[in-house]
Amino acid sequence: MKITRRAGLLAATSAILALGLSACGSTSTTEPKSSDSAGSSFTPVSIENIYGETEITEKPEKVATISWANADAVLALGTVPVGMDIDAYGQNANNSTDWKDAKLEELGAPIGSENAPVQYKIGDDLDYTGIAASKPDVIFAPYSGLTKEQYEKLQEIAPVVGPIKPNYTTSWEETTEAAGQMLGKAEEADALVKKIEGELAQVGEDNKALKDTTFIAADLSAPDAAYVYSEGDTRPRFLSALGMTQADYVQKNAEKDTFFFTVSPEKVNEWDSDIVFASALAGNSVEDIVKAQPLYGQIPAVKNKALALPGDDQATLAISAASPLSIEWALEHVVPKIVTAAENAAAAK
Repeated sequence: MKITRRAGLLAATSAILALGLSACGSTSTTEPKSSDSAGSSFTPVSIENIYGETEITEKPEKVATISWANADAVLALGTVPVGMDIDAYGQNANNSTDWKDAKLEELGAPIGSENAPVQYKIGDDLDYTGIAASKPDVIFAPYSGLTKEQYEKLQEIAPVVGPIKPNYTTSWEETTEAAGQMLGKAEEADALVKKIEGELAQVGEDNKALKDTTFIAADLSAPDAAYVYSEGDTRPRFLSALGMTQADYVQKNAEKDTFFFTVSPEKVNEWDSDIVFASALAGNSVEDIVKAQPLYGQIPAVKNKALALPGDDQATLAISAASPLSIEWALEHVVPKIVTAAENAAAAK
């Protein structure tokens, strides 16, 4: 399935296909300072991607990132990108996210400061001019929908760590591990992944209602079509990490080589699942969703008060395009809603 850049951006976040799903810009050339030590040793690495492999023989001092989650991974390992995409979905006043802003502040490079990364505009294609102007040593894009043509054009600027999996399906763990290899921080990246995986697993241990609970990850933004996410998407992987099990319904209906499938509102009553975790238009409540499409009220989880809504668009982004930084934020702001839905489902059995 081929997905355009803009389509991939939306698909990886809200997936409001009926409203336009089908998925960088500052002119400053200020170079942010990395928190890494320039004198540290570096072992050359080769990082594979769907278009080939990237050889990195020297530790990169200036890293440009494409796609918000890739910037998060680099930041989580203590390196400030020389340039990065704006967050065009779920963004705050800085065209960023609260978790990214917190890390930039910690690293002494808040947006608007002298050390801040250049922010590229997002469109149907890349901001090649902006990326080139940042003079990167390497371009980091393992979680992305880069086409081969875009990948090859970027290689004219600098070596590219391209998509490890196609169409925004690279996991946050793979992205973090690739960042660690690129920066000469493989052990630190592995430790970070294990830490966050442990925190997710601990939520399951601390909330027994999650054990043996089945889920469907969906989008209910459009009244004329619902969307269900399958195993290739970040949302099911996140929910599984909390100790829940994806409902059999998904495996039975998922389409090959896609990360979502469409469901007619007349058939959502077939969603045999304890809970449903569903994105919606920002600010929508369960009542709003059912008012816009009464058939959504027939979802078993809705009847059992077990429909978990992440909240605003930023909360949706935190799960749909998960990163080491966004997961830490989601543990506080989103996961409690999932736990409540699971508890309601258990009470209804």
